[in-house]
Amino acid sequence: MTFSRAGAAGLILGVLAGAALQTVAAQQPQQRRRAIRPEKAPNTGLPFSPGVLAGGTQYISGHLGRDPVTSTLVSGGIEAETRQSLANIREVLRAAGMDFTNVTSVTAYIASFDDFAKFNAVYREVFPTDPPARATVQVAALNDRARIELQMIAVKP
Repeated sequence: MTFSRAGAAGLILGVLAGAALQTVAAQQPQQRRRAIRPEKAPNTGLPFSPGVLAGGTQYISGHLGRDPVTSTLVSGGIEAETRQSLANIREVLRAAGMDFTNVTSVTAYIASFDDFAKFNAVYREVFPTDPPARATVQVAALNDRARIELQMIAVKP
């Protein structure tokens, strides 16, 4: 195989850059993944962790408005379910040394946009200013006929 000087130089630079990147990666501490399971959390028996901490980022599973003692959905409609979902997520955040100020992204799954204004009124209680990025998606159905499910990502600086 014959290379021009430019081709050979490019090949050598590519090999050196790859070796340098491997050396840097090997020196980086491995980011550990840790399941977050707060004491005050509903126990649904389903195969997921309430949250997972990877490095300084916490991925919070979707939370319904379940009572942490009985694990059943709270009564009282979208407002009560939203408050309970947020309370459950607060416990997941605390268990990882975080709070709602660390939340960067929220995905809200709502059963009906007829409840959108009521949901937003409760949501604003927790995020009154500079709220995180958010997507709200209407879904055909949620587990246990819930009206809202909230999923979040939080980052510790």
